[in-house]
Amino acid sequence: MKRIFALLLCSSFFISCATKDEIVYFDNVQSLEGKQNLLEYEPIIEPNDVLRINVSSSSINEEIVAPFQMRTQGQQGGGGGNQDSSLSGYMVSPQGNIQFPVLGKIKVAGLTRTEIQDKLIKEIESYVKDPIVDVRIVNFSVTVLGEVNSPGRIQITDGRVSMPELMAMAGDISYDGKRENITIIREQNGVKSIGTIDMTETDLFSSPYFYLKQNDIVYVEPSYRAVKSAGFFTSYQGIISLGTTIISIYLLINNL
Repeated sequence: MKRIFALLLCSSFFISCATKDEIVYFDNVQSLEGKQNLLEYEPIIEPNDVLRINVSSSSINEEIVAPFQMRTQGQQGGGGGNQDSSLSGYMVSPQGNIQFPVLGKIKVAGLTRTEIQDKLIKEIESYVKDPIVDVRIVNFSVTVLGEVNSPGRIQITDGRVSMPELMAMAGDISYDGKRENITIIREQNGVKSIGTIDMTETDLFSSPYFYLKQNDIVYVEPSYRAVKSAGFFTSYQGIISLGTTIISIYLLINNL
């Protein structure tokens, strides 16, 4: 009987415990030493993005660029009148265009912020000497769900965010989160794609999902421990645990 109880106790211990590899981020992080960053990432502008575009000039006379500044009244904005005014800007149409003062319709979808800035500078140079153009995405947000400490929709202010940065913004993955299989749901040109990230391995730094895109959905699965505590079995480990328990009880009863 003592052997049966010991077997049952050991089985439960090994099944319920997490290993170091399941908890620690960036295993073998030393391999990144001296590695060049090959992902000089800039988000691609898509329909329904809202852009804030500021035009200035090296000239001390700012009045010469006034016609190229967005008007506060009557300008197409980032949504309905109840939205935060900080999200006002040029909304990219379903056809990928914005209506820009003086220049009219400008195609921006499929371009990066830098490419739009260069494009606008070339156009404005016909009217203004040495124009300076700054483009920002003001409605860049990512939704984080699942086993993080602060799930929700996170607004990104600088137009670029990596997966480690996003997890920090979401309060980090909780103790019950599955770090090795984080799901990213992404939509591009109306087509959804699914990717995964393993936060325990350094391979994530070369993943196409290392940098998040506008409106990505990130889901952190609950670990086996969390699922088990909720009373569900979703893997072979749960079946083994249940089978071990049944066999142990059967042997215990037969030896009474």
